[in-house]
Amino acid sequence: MPRWEPDARARLVVAALHLFTEQGYDETTVTQIAERAGLTKSTFFRHFPDKREVLAAGQETLSGLFAEGIADAPEGATALDAVGAGLDRACSTMTSFNRELGSRMSAAIAANAELRERHRLKQVGMAAAMADALRARGVPQAVAALAAEMGVLAFSEAFTAWVAADEAPDDGTDRTGGTGGTGGTGDAGDGDGEGMVALARAALDRLRGALAELG
Repeated sequence: MPRWEPDARARLVVAALHLFTEQGYDETTVTQIAERAGLTKSTFFRHFPDKREVLAAGQETLSGLFAEGIADAPEGATALDAVGAGLDRACSTMTSFNRELGSRMSAAIAANAELRERHRLKQVGMAAAMADALRARGVPQAVAALAAEMGVLAFSEAFTAWVAADEAPDDGTDRTGGTGGTGGTGDAGDGDGEGMVALARAALDRLRGALAELG
């Protein structure tokens, strides 16, 4: 019987993303992913039903963190304030592992229609988790749905900016201002989740302002 590897899931994710960007998603097989990770094919299937689901790794955990943060928001918090609490909870768990793989994940998704659809479904799932948590607080359905979508958009924008800041050359330039940064609320270059939290909060504030402009 093969020895159980406690970090097998992470190793499979890393291997898959490297192969997807090196040779393409369609050309990559489960066997190749397992071999690159130094694991067996059966180990792969203990963690994922197919190679497409590798990119959804952590979705349930992330959705759960969003929901927990919303549930724990202060009584009387607005829907968007509760979403902000959910973003804080989820983004604070981001690590250098998430960041290092972010660019490869984005490249793999952009290059394949099937992965783009899976990513869209992942976002739908996160929005549903937030909307459910908001409705549990008594937020009307339409308001909960809109606030949840704004939360997903804020998270997506923040993650993109967080990864991009890590890839940018370290020339001393201040990248925290402007529409793509934190607006002075934090350092996008933080290797842990603090920079991600600040970026997500800034993105949500911009969306809040845009919503107000709709009249």
